[in-house]
Amino acid sequence: MPGNATPPAGTVLVAEDSRTQAEYLGHILKKGGFSYILAENGKAALAMAEREKPAVILTDILMPEMDGYELCRKIRQDPHLAQIPVVMVTQLFDPADVLRGLEAGADNFIIKPFDQDTVFQRITEVLHGRSGNGNGEIIPVLEVDFSGHRYAIHASKHQILTILLSTYELAIRKNADLHEAQERLLAMNEQLQQMVEELQVANEDLQLENTTRERVERDLAQANKKLQLMTSITRHDLINHLAVLQGYLELAETLEKTDPEKAGDYIRKCISVVQKTTGTIQFTSEYQNIGVTSPVWHNLAACIDNAQRYSTLGSVRLVNEIPAGAEIYADPLIEKVIFNLIDNAIRYASTLTTIRFRFRQEGSTPIIVCEDDGIGVPTDNKERIFTYAWGTNTGLGLFLVREILAITNITISETGIPGKGARFELRIPAEGYRVT
Repeated sequence: MPGNATPPAGTVLVAEDSRTQAEYLGHILKKGGFSYILAENGKAALAMAEREKPAVILTDILMPEMDGYELCRKIRQDPHLAQIPVVMVTQLFDPADVLRGLEAGADNFIIKPFDQDTVFQRITEVLHGRSGNGNGEIIPVLEVDFSGHRYAIHASKHQILTILLSTYELAIRKNADLHEAQERLLAMNEQLQQMVEELQVANEDLQLENTTRERVERDLAQANKKLQLMTSITRHDLINHLAVLQGYLELAETLEKTDPEKAGDYIRKCISVVQKTTGTIQFTSEYQNIGVTSPVWHNLAACIDNAQRYSTLGSVRLVNEIPAGAEIYADPLIEKVIFNLIDNAIRYASTLTTIRFRFRQEGSTPIIVCEDDGIGVPTDNKERIFTYAWGTNTGLGLFLVREILAITNITISETGIPGKGARFELRIPAEGYRVT
């Protein structure tokens, strides 16, 4: 075990709704000599903490039933649990995440993707920090104003400095990604601006010149939006793929000698993840000149078949009832829209057996329906699921779906019956649908 990370006398409680992430954390802890128990959400973790009195709690932030912030607050409010160190496992995309965690009483953070040395170091730090608080020193409340909200924080200077350094490291990586996107955007703007100038000189017909200029300006606006979407999609997908791949490889390495058959299963899962990652990179390569490509007609049934190849359906049945000649006028990212609808159903519908795509007409409005037989969407969440960072997994899928469709004035809404399955309806402008 690296450093002076001595396993605590008690157990480590891991609160994580992702089975893969939970197994990976458990593997790291077991390798370091820690005993651990797993909870699939915050509510279950609180019950385990009251019963088992763990030495340390590692918790994800986004979980069903009770999130990591609420779990931490409950721990700190319980006099029998208040001294247990709590470490939040997060990607820290927003400084407000850090402040909310500190306000809830978190002792430290582990930033995804992580390695075993980081996990051991954080556990050692929080155990040492908690034991050091027994000298009677009173840590004053630090009030911080950020984005119109005031946070009341109980934390030592050392703890705050450690967290700020972790956040700064992440900010540097994100800034590099944004800088690259900005350079591409500037180059694209220069190309489009040159097109406008050439049309002004060459076109003697004033009406044609005005019409062409309007089209170029519209394409420029669409190009900017597409570039932002592609940056978000690619970065998000690759981070997720690498995190899962890292977990499977660690598990396969551990089981290589003791259980070769199970290790082989994890290797096959790794191959599947690599194939998805390759698909993501190929998808990005196809759209490296995204500002040049305008919306075009797409065969909808073929788009669904293509998206299905990149989806992990398992035992779930996908039924494609779209007419063979049906075409829609949409952004080239339409296959990503279909993939996200399929992936969203698999992620959130625990009782799912079937996903169905079909077509219907409402007056002059063509409608594409994607429905499943899962648990459905609660009435209060039917609009929230399309907002940024909503949900327990990605927080980007349906938000990006709506943004991509809006480029060609296609709208999407959830109209299913809660408890009987989700149903997404894509309403297409009459001029944006045809049958060939």
